[in-house]
Amino acid sequence: MKCLTLTMAQVNGLIFRNMKYKEEIIRAMEWLGKKPNTVFTGQAIGTSGHAISTTMEKVPQDKRVELPVFEETQLGMATGMALTGWVPITCYPRFDFFILSLNQLVNHLDKIQDMSKGDMKPKVIIRVAVGSKVPFSAGPQHTQNHTEAMRKMLTEIEVVELIEPEEIFPAFQKAYNSKKSTLIIEHSEYYGSK
Repeated sequence: MKCLTLTMAQVNGLIFRNMKYKEEIIRAMEWLGKKPNTVFTGQAIGTSGHAISTTMEKVPQDKRVELPVFEETQLGMATGMALTGWVPITCYPRFDFFILSLNQLVNHLDKIQDMSKGDMKPKVIIRVAVGSKVPFSAGPQHTQNHTEAMRKMLTEIEVVELIEPEEIFPAFQKAYNSKKSTLIIEHSEYYGSK
Protein backbone atom coordinates (compact mmCIF):
# COMPACT_ATOMS: atom_id res chain seq x y z
CA MET A 1 0.00 0.00 0.00
CA LYS A 2 1.36 3.40 -0.99
CA CYS A 3 0.90 6.50 1.20
CA LEU A 4 -0.26 9.74 -0.30
CA THR A 5 1.95 12.66 0.68
CA LEU A 6 0.53 16.16 0.43
CA THR A 7 2.06 19.53 1.14
CA MET A 8 0.23 21.94 3.45
CA ALA A 9 -0.63 24.08 0.41
CA GLN A 10 -2.24 21.06 -1.26
CA VAL A 11 -4.22 20.24 1.88
CA ASN A 12 -5.42 23.84 2.14
CA GLY A 13 -6.33 23.74 -1.54
CA LEU A 14 -8.52 20.69 -0.95
CA ILE A 15 -10.14 22.17 2.15
CA PHE A 16 -10.80 25.64 0.77
CA ARG A 17 -11.39 24.97 -2.93
CA ASN A 18 -15.16 25.37 -2.65
CA MET A 19 -14.97 28.35 -0.32
CA LYS A 20 -16.20 31.56 -1.92
CA TYR A 21 -15.13 35.08 -1.04
CA LYS A 22 -18.61 36.59 -0.74
CA GLU A 23 -20.00 33.55 1.09
CA GLU A 24 -17.26 33.83 3.69
CA ILE A 25 -18.07 37.51 4.24
CA ILE A 26 -21.75 36.65 4.64
CA ARG A 27 -20.79 33.93 7.15
CA ALA A 28 -18.63 36.38 9.10
CA MET A 29 -21.41 39.01 9.14
CA GLU A 30 -23.91 36.41 10.37
CA TRP A 31 -21.47 35.40 13.15
CA LEU A 32 -20.92 39.04 14.15
CA GLY A 33 -24.67 39.69 13.99
CA LYS A 34 -25.26 37.09 16.70
CA LYS A 35 -23.03 38.90 19.19
CA PRO A 36 -25.10 40.88 21.72
CA ASN A 37 -22.81 43.93 21.66
CA THR A 38 -22.51 44.45 17.89
CA VAL A 39 -24.24 47.03 15.73
CA PHE A 40 -23.83 47.62 11.98
CA THR A 41 -23.77 51.11 10.47
CA GLY A 42 -23.45 52.43 6.93
CA GLN A 43 -25.17 53.38 3.71
CA ALA A 44 -27.50 50.86 2.05
CA ILE A 45 -26.96 48.19 4.69
CA GLY A 46 -30.68 47.83 5.29
CA THR A 47 -31.56 47.83 1.60
CA SER A 48 -29.83 46.95 -1.64
CA GLY A 49 -27.52 49.49 -3.16
CA HIS A 50 -23.95 48.26 -3.50
CA ALA A 51 -21.71 45.21 -3.15
CA ILE A 52 -21.40 45.40 0.64
CA SER A 53 -25.19 45.52 1.05
CA THR A 54 -25.38 42.08 -0.61
CA THR A 55 -23.28 40.63 2.23
CA MET A 56 -25.67 41.74 4.97
CA GLU A 57 -28.52 39.32 4.24
CA LYS A 58 -28.06 37.26 7.42
CA VAL A 59 -27.63 40.21 9.79
CA PRO A 60 -30.84 40.95 11.73
CA GLN A 61 -32.50 44.20 10.61
CA ASP A 62 -32.69 45.44 14.20
CA LYS A 63 -28.87 45.41 14.37
CA ARG A 64 -28.50 47.68 11.31
CA VAL A 65 -28.41 51.48 11.46
CA GLU A 66 -28.97 52.98 8.02
CA LEU A 67 -27.04 56.22 7.53
CA PRO A 68 -26.96 58.91 4.88
CA VAL A 69 -23.76 59.61 2.97
CA PHE A 70 -21.68 61.42 5.59
CA GLU A 71 -18.50 59.44 5.96
CA GLU A 72 -16.75 61.49 8.66
CA THR A 73 -19.81 61.60 10.90
CA GLN A 74 -20.33 57.87 10.37
CA LEU A 75 -16.90 57.06 11.79
CA GLY A 76 -17.35 59.59 14.60
CA MET A 77 -20.62 57.88 15.55
CA ALA A 78 -18.96 54.46 15.46
CA THR A 79 -16.16 55.72 17.71
CA GLY A 80 -18.71 57.11 20.17
CA MET A 81 -20.64 53.83 20.17
CA ALA A 82 -17.40 51.94 20.84
CA LEU A 83 -16.62 54.21 23.79
CA THR A 84 -19.96 53.18 25.35
CA GLY A 85 -19.32 49.44 25.00
CA TRP A 86 -20.70 48.60 21.57
CA VAL A 87 -18.63 46.92 18.87
CA PRO A 88 -19.72 48.77 15.74
CA ILE A 89 -19.12 47.25 12.34
CA THR A 90 -19.20 50.32 10.13
CA CYS A 91 -19.42 49.75 6.38
CA TYR A 92 -18.11 51.95 3.58
CA PRO A 93 -19.05 50.82 0.05
CA ARG A 94 -16.06 52.52 -1.58
CA PHE A 95 -12.52 52.94 -0.27
CA ASP A 96 -12.32 56.16 -2.29
CA PHE A 97 -15.07 57.76 -0.22
CA PHE A 98 -13.85 56.32 3.08
CA ILE A 99 -10.91 58.74 2.83
CA LEU A 100 -13.43 61.50 3.65
CA SER A 101 -13.41 60.10 7.20
CA LEU A 102 -9.64 60.41 7.67
CA ASN A 103 -9.96 63.10 10.35
CA GLN A 104 -12.01 60.77 12.56
CA LEU A 105 -9.79 57.81 11.70
CA VAL A 106 -6.30 59.31 12.06
CA ASN A 107 -6.84 62.08 14.62
CA HIS A 108 -9.45 60.46 16.84
CA LEU A 109 -10.05 56.70 16.68
CA ASP A 110 -6.36 55.93 16.15
CA LYS A 111 -5.22 58.33 18.90
CA ILE A 112 -7.85 58.00 21.67
CA GLN A 113 -5.90 55.34 23.54
CA ASP A 114 -2.80 57.56 23.55
CA MET A 115 -4.75 60.73 24.38
CA SER A 116 -6.45 59.01 27.34
CA LYS A 117 -3.21 57.43 28.60
CA GLY A 118 -4.66 54.00 27.88
CA ASP A 119 -7.94 54.51 29.75
CA MET A 120 -10.10 54.42 26.61
CA LYS A 121 -9.71 51.71 23.99
CA PRO A 122 -12.56 51.93 21.50
CA LYS A 123 -12.96 48.93 19.21
CA VAL A 124 -14.49 49.58 15.80
CA ILE A 125 -14.48 47.12 12.91
CA ILE A 126 -14.36 49.14 9.70
CA ARG A 127 -15.29 47.46 6.41
CA VAL A 128 -14.26 49.18 3.19
CA ALA A 129 -14.50 47.86 -0.35
CA VAL A 130 -12.19 48.49 -3.25
CA GLY A 131 -14.53 48.92 -6.21
CA SER A 132 -14.62 46.39 -9.01
CA LYS A 133 -13.06 46.92 -12.42
CA VAL A 134 -14.72 43.88 -14.01
CA PRO A 135 -16.90 43.17 -15.87
CA PHE A 136 -17.16 46.97 -16.08
CA SER A 137 -14.95 49.49 -14.38
CA ALA A 138 -16.65 51.69 -11.82
CA GLY A 139 -14.17 54.38 -12.80
CA PRO A 140 -11.02 55.84 -11.29
CA GLN A 141 -12.86 57.51 -8.39
CA HIS A 142 -14.45 54.24 -7.29
CA THR A 143 -11.72 51.62 -7.67
CA GLN A 144 -8.63 52.88 -5.83
CA ASN A 145 -6.88 50.81 -3.20
CA HIS A 146 -5.43 52.92 -0.36
CA THR A 147 -4.30 50.01 1.86
CA GLU A 148 -0.62 50.90 1.96
CA ALA A 149 -1.38 54.55 2.74
CA MET A 150 -3.55 53.43 5.68
CA ARG A 151 -0.79 51.19 7.00
CA LYS A 152 1.58 54.16 7.01
CA MET A 153 -0.89 56.52 8.73
CA LEU A 154 -2.28 54.31 11.49
CA THR A 155 -0.43 53.29 14.63
CA GLU A 156 -3.13 51.69 16.82
CA ILE A 157 -5.56 50.37 14.21
CA GLU A 158 -4.80 47.06 12.54
CA VAL A 159 -5.10 47.11 8.74
CA VAL A 160 -6.11 43.84 7.06
CA GLU A 161 -6.56 43.32 3.33
CA LEU A 162 -8.66 40.29 2.39
CA ILE A 163 -7.40 38.57 -0.76
CA GLU A 164 -8.33 34.90 -0.36
CA PRO A 165 -11.60 33.40 0.93
CA GLU A 166 -9.88 31.44 3.70
CA GLU A 167 -8.59 34.69 5.23
CA ILE A 168 -12.02 36.23 5.69
CA PHE A 169 -13.74 34.52 8.62
CA PRO A 170 -10.57 34.36 10.79
CA ALA A 171 -9.92 38.06 10.09
CA PHE A 172 -13.36 39.08 11.35
CA GLN A 173 -13.07 36.75 14.36
CA LYS A 174 -9.70 38.27 15.22
CA ALA A 175 -11.08 41.80 14.79
CA TYR A 176 -13.98 41.05 17.14
CA ASN A 177 -11.76 39.41 19.76
CA SER A 178 -9.04 42.05 19.54
CA LYS A 179 -8.70 44.86 22.06
CA LYS A 180 -8.22 47.41 19.28
CA SER A 181 -9.92 48.66 16.14
CA THR A 182 -9.45 46.99 12.77
CA LEU A 183 -9.74 48.33 9.23
CA ILE A 184 -10.70 45.47 6.92
CA ILE A 185 -10.29 46.01 3.19
CA GLU A 186 -12.41 43.85 0.90
CA HIS A 187 -12.32 43.61 -2.89
CA SER A 188 -15.82 43.71 -4.34
CA GLU A 189 -14.33 42.37 -7.59
CA TYR A 190 -13.74 39.07 -5.76
CA TYR A 191 -17.37 38.75 -4.58
CA GLY A 192 -18.21 36.91 -7.79
CA SER A 193 -14.83 35.60 -8.91
CA LYS A 194 -13.22 33.86 -5.92
